[in-house]
Amino acid sequence: MTEADTALRPEKSPKKKGLTRRQRRSLSRGVQYAVFVAAVTAFAVAADWARLKNQFAQSAIAREMFPDVITLALKNTVLYTVSGFAVGLVLGMVVALMRLSSVGPYRWLAGIYIEIFRGLPALLIFIFIGVAVPLAFPGTEIVGGTYGKVALALGLVAAAYMAETIRAGIQAVPKGQMEAARSLGFSPARAMVSIIVPQAFRIILPPLTNEFVVLFKDSSLVLFLGVTLAERELSKFGRDLASTTANSTPILVAGLCYLLVTVPLGFVVRRMEAKAQEAVK
Repeated sequence: MTEADTALRPEKSPKKKGLTRRQRRSLSRGVQYAVFVAAVTAFAVAADWARLKNQFAQSAIAREMFPDVITLALKNTVLYTVSGFAVGLVLGMVVALMRLSSVGPYRWLAGIYIEIFRGLPALLIFIFIGVAVPLAFPGTEIVGGTYGKVALALGLVAAAYMAETIRAGIQAVPKGQMEAARSLGFSPARAMVSIIVPQAFRIILPPLTNEFVVLFKDSSLVLFLGVTLAERELSKFGRDLASTTANSTPILVAGLCYLLVTVPLGFVVRRMEAKAQEAVK
C-alpha cells in the first residue's frame, strides 16, 4: 500500500462505550431509591414530632377508649359492613341476571339502576334513605332500625358494582359449560344456578372481597342517618371522643382499628388473585 493510499484512508473513530441496558436500569433504580430516601429524610427532619405526639399519640386517652372501641365501635362497623354486603350481593346477583336476560325491559332496568347508583356518591344514598324514604312513605319504618337503614344504603351502592362484577364472571365461564349442562337435561335456570354461577364466583371472589373492604370504609357514612351512642361506628366514635378530649388521638386509634381489618383482607385478596393467575397458567 502506497503512502498516498494511506493518506486517503479515513481514520477510524474510537468506539463510544455507552451504558448497557442492565446498567441503565440499575442506575435508574438507584436514583429512585435516592429520591425516596431524600424525601423521607426531609420529612423526618422538617416534621415537629413533639407536637404530633402531643396531638395524636396520648397514651392515656388511647387507653380510655378500650374496650369500647372494640366491643362497640368496631363491632358495629363490622355488623354494618356484613349486612350491607349481604344485601348488595343478593341484589347484585338479581341485577346481573337481569343484565344478561333476553327480555329487553329487564336489561334496560338493570342498566339504568347500575348507571344511577354507580354515578351517585354513597353520601347521597345515605341521605336519601334517611330523609327521602320517611317523607315518601309516612309511618313506614325500615326493618332493623339504624342497622336496617345502613344495610339498605350500603347494599344499594354495592349492588351496582357487584352486578357488573358478577355479570363479567358469568360471561367468563366458557359457553361449553352451559351447552354441556343443557345436553344433560338441565333447564337454563337450573344450569345457571348449579353450574355457571358457582364457577363464576370462583372467578370473581377477589374483586368481591375488595368490595367488602370498600364497604367497610363507607360504613363511616352512617353518621348521616343519626345514630345513638350504642349505634356508633369507628369514625363517629373517634370523632366524638376527639371533640370531648380536644385531642386527635381517638381519630388515630379509630384509623388503626380500620387497618386491623382492611390490611389482612387486602393480603387475602392479593393471595386469591395470585392463586387465580396460577390456575390460569
